[in-house]
Formats: sequence, structure tokens, C-alpha cells
Amino acid sequence: MTDEQINDIVEETEAVAAEEVEVAEAAAEEKEMAPEGEEAAEDNVTPFPTGDDHAAQLRMIEALLFAAAEPLDIDSIAARLPEGADVGALIEDLQKMYAPRGVNLIRLANKWMFRTADDLTFLMEREAIQQRKLSRAAMETLAIIAYHQPVTRAEIEEIRGVSVSKGTLDVLMETGWVRLRGRRKVPGRPVTYGTTEEFMIHFGLENIGDLPGHEELRAAGLLEANLPPDFDVPTPSGEGGDGDGDFSEDEPEEEYGQALDEHLESAGEAEAAAKAG
Repeated sequence: MTDEQINDIVEETEAVAAEEVEVAEAAAEEKEMAPEGEEAAEDNVTPFPTGDDHAAQLRMIEALLFAAAEPLDIDSIAARLPEGADVGALIEDLQKMYAPRGVNLIRLANKWMFRTADDLTFLMEREAIQQRKLSRAAMETLAIIAYHQPVTRAEIEEIRGVSVSKGTLDVLMETGWVRLRGRRKVPGRPVTYGTTEEFMIHFGLENIGDLPGHEELRAAGLLEANLPPDFDVPTPSGEGGDGDGDFSEDEPEEEYGQALDEHLESAGEAEAAAKAG
């Protein structure tokens, strides 16, 4: 080998070594210029749990069910867990874990979800008073009952001039302003209606006789000026009268709720008659 060939080999070797040094220096510079968080982030990466990491898989199922907007079936849960995870056993363990807590893991339609414990549902209840506006027919019926009590359904219809639709008296009874007062001592023994203490409390009456009379209603503009000459506003009374009370002594005692049943039956007949008309 000539001296010239030896020199060429030495020069080539030195060039390769210099190139390697440059690459190493560039890598070192790049590492120094990189953000500090990148290296830390690589160190903090949590490895995916293996199939044997039971506690980690419990936490995973717990997170899935907590974040889900709807119940999850076992297949949906298994698709997110490591291969080989026993989803059934995990759910069973999680269900036992939450059994004594404020929320329970329950199954609905073969799907799983968290729900408030049954004995704590009262904490979620919210009571609110619902305002109900009475219809014109209900107000007229209530006024007739208040001034003419005790009064039967037939008498209410005669005074109003129209039949009492089904539900009108029911609504008044549901509000607690009207009650069954007794039976009229006439053939058929129809039930009668009257007002209640709740009615007087709501309208600020000390007794039923405090309802406004003829002159007070006219002064308040609630009566027309051209009323018939024989028109009169009855004087309401809360005292007993014909149709207010129990059976007479010579009649058998009626079954519990019989009067209310007859009230409902009468309401159905009135509705049928109204439709037929």
C-alpha cells in the first residue's frame, strides 16, 4: 500500500468521526432547547393496567359508569378494559362496594348505572304548591253551593240553568272547598253538598254567614243593574237543614264511601246526558 492510499484512508476516517461528533452535538443542543415538561411527561406516563390489575380495573369501571350519560351494558364496559378482564366479577365487587353508600350500582334492562340509594330518595323530593285557576262553571257552582247549602246536584243544575259537567264538583272537592253534607229526605235520598272550613279560611270568613249579601254584591259591581224584580241573594247559613246529616234512626246505616260512589255515578250520568243532548 502506497503512502498516498494510507493518507486517503486516514482522511476518510477523520471525516466520519467529525460527522459523528457533529450529530452528537446537535442532539445535545436539541435536548437542551426542548421544553422542560416534555421529559417530565414521559416519566409520568401511567402504563395501561394489565389483565391482573384488579384494583385498577375497578377504578376504570367506576370512572366509565360515573361519566356515562346512560346505563352501560357489559359489552360496552369490556370494550374499554384490558383484554382478559373479568367484567362480571369486577361489576359484582363494585356493586358490593357501593351497597352501603349514598349511591348504589344497579342493573336496569340488563345495563348498569349509579343511582341514589332508595332510602335517600326523600332528599331529592321538592314540594311545590301548584296554583289552579277554577273555570267559570266551577266558580258558579261553588257560589251556588256556598249560598244554597246543603244543595243537591239537581238543584245546582236548576239554579244555573245548565247541567253540571263531570269533574266540576270533583275539582271543588279535590281543592277541599266542597264536601258531601248528607242526604235530602226525599225519594231517592240524593246527596247534598256544602262548603268546608278550608273554604272559609281561604276566603277569610269567620263563618259562612259573612258571605256578601245582595247590597254588597251590587255595590261591588258583581250584579247587573237590570235584574228581575224577584231576584234575591239567599242568606247563607252553615247550620243544618234538610239534607244535612246522617240517616234517620229507622233507616239502615250506609256502607262507607257509598255517598261518594253515588256522587261519582251521578257525575257520569250527567256527562252522558250532556253528550246525548
